[in-house]
Amino acid sequence: MVERTFGWLGRYRGLSKDYEADPTSEEAWIYVAMTHLMLRRLDPN
Repeated sequence: MVERTFGWLGRYRGLSKDYEADPTSEEAWIYVAMTHLMLRRLDPN
């Protein structure tokens, strides 16, 4: 399950490489990516 989640996060350009120097900024981008993924699953249209 963990590898699958990392695969989903790897699709987002900002998270595919380690661009962020601040861990809190990186965490915020992860929340944004996962929220986007969950919203797309709720309404795929």
